[in-house]
Amino acid sequence: MERKVAIIDTLGSHGGAFHFYTFGQSMGLINSGCDVSIYTNNETIDPEISKLRFFSFYKNIFASKSRIVNGLQWILGSIQSIVHARFSGVSIFHFHIFYTNILVVLNLLLVKLLFGKVVLTIHDVSSFSNSENSILTSNLVYKLADLLLTHNQFSRDEIVKKTQLKNNIYIIPHGNYLPFINVQANKIKSRKYLNLPTDKTILLFFGMIKKVKGLDILLLAFKKVLEKNPNTVLLIAGKPWENDFTVYQQIINKNNLSGDVILHTRFIPNADVEHYYCASDLVVLPYKKIYQSGVLMMTLSYERPALVSNLPPLKEVLIDNENGFLFKSEDVNDLVKKLNLILSDKNNLKRVQKNGRVLINDKFSWDEIGILTKKAYQTL
Repeated sequence: MERKVAIIDTLGSHGGAFHFYTFGQSMGLINSGCDVSIYTNNETIDPEISKLRFFSFYKNIFASKSRIVNGLQWILGSIQSIVHARFSGVSIFHFHIFYTNILVVLNLLLVKLLFGKVVLTIHDVSSFSNSENSILTSNLVYKLADLLLTHNQFSRDEIVKKTQLKNNIYIIPHGNYLPFINVQANKIKSRKYLNLPTDKTILLFFGMIKKVKGLDILLLAFKKVLEKNPNTVLLIAGKPWENDFTVYQQIINKNNLSGDVILHTRFIPNADVEHYYCASDLVVLPYKKIYQSGVLMMTLSYERPALVSNLPPLKEVLIDNENGFLFKSEDVNDLVKKLNLILSDKNNLKRVQKNGRVLINDKFSWDEIGILTKKAYQTL
């Protein structure tokens, strides 16, 4: 008999699309023969996936302005979820880690007290060295884990460096978004829906605006790109995260870019995301540091070509000028050169775009990921 798996997803659909990840993961595991339950928050809607058990015991964990109140709600949700899962016969508890704090530790301790196995998918390795997280807390999280999963060789190497652990670390790629999205095909319709120009080439920067995502690099490059490609606009869609937009607005003002940069600097509802991708000709992700990009996987899922910085995790996904484009990270001049080259050959752009569609379908399917994850579980 297969051991039962509980995916504990406190984030869910709050503030983004992470729930699509856990839904896809669940589908892949179920198709590989696992018995899967998801425990998440009450903002996340039941996807009604066949054979998936869905529970929303985390009630209003983001609702209060008080972190203490939210924390207490979070603890209550964890106790309900983990105890319910364990007494339902679950032996494997799968958590997704973006950061560490005392609440994460409490979750893992509760699983261990109930004699369950802890599996962690580590999304952002750097979070463990964040000054807000003590070394003691981070080390304790790793020690409590029975199995560590991460998305690529680069992240695995970083984990080994930080923890000195070498065993029970497996690479499981980030899956595509194909089961959960609607790919729009009418570019003009999507542009009109978003009130965008219909006669321009549109470069898209999409996602939460963080310092490490390199929007400043793109803005500086875009000023020079306009000299050869004046019929181009840059669309910035996403909400600033833990920093305001002032530094980017200053670059826009200083370089007289206000007429060529379209700002949708706000939370983008899921219903509108498909139109942003359809409306764009090229998605540019000029990241300075990244461990895995959900935005890149979404870009390819929406059948858009991507230009990304040549960071190791992104190079593990894309091959330059075959199924995507790469430029030297944080190098404004190289980004200018690459953008001008891409925009000068629309036929090549379409070829690369087509290859990207093939890549996301073949290499990053949830069924394949489910098989790999199940194999990792079987080592426990």
